[in-house]
Amino acid sequence: MKELEEILKTTVKLPLSKKTVLNISYSSIWMKDEILTVLKPYDISIEQFNVLRILRGKNGEPTNLQDIQERMINKMSNTTRLVDKLILKGLVERFICKKNRRKVDIFITENGLNLLKEIDPIINKTEDTLTSNLTEEELENLNVLLTKLRA
Repeated sequence: MKELEEILKTTVKLPLSKKTVLNISYSSIWMKDEILTVLKPYDISIEQFNVLRILRGKNGEPTNLQDIQERMINKMSNTTRLVDKLILKGLVERFICKKNRRKVDIFITENGLNLLKEIDPIINKTEDTLTSNLTEEELENLNVLLTKLRA
C-alpha cells in the first residue's frame, strides 16, 4: 500500500489538510476509474448510469429534468445531454405534454431496466472490491467522517 507522497513522487511532507484533500481527490478518481472500466462494455458513463438508477427509483412514475438534476451526484452534469444520449440508446423515453409543451415527462424503458438488472450485480461486486481493505466499522466511520467533512 503506497502512501500519497509516494504516489505523488514527492519528498516534501504535505500539510495534513492538503494531504487529506489530495488523498480524497485521488481516491475519488481511482474509484471512478474502476467503475468506468466496469461500465465501458455497456457503453454508458457513470452519469448515464446514475440517471438510469434515478429513473428506476421512480417506479414507473414520470419525472422531469429538474428532478433528475437535483438527484445527480455530479451537479455539473448536463442532464439534458445525458437524457438525449439515453434516448438514442433506447434506455429512456421522453414525452412532451400536449396541453403544456414545456412539461416533459421522462421514463426508463424496459431496455433500461434490463440493462440495470445486468449491471447492478457487477457494480455491487466492484464496490465491494473497492472497499474490501476496510472493515465494516471502518466503512461506517469513514462515512461519518466524510459526512462531517461536508457539513
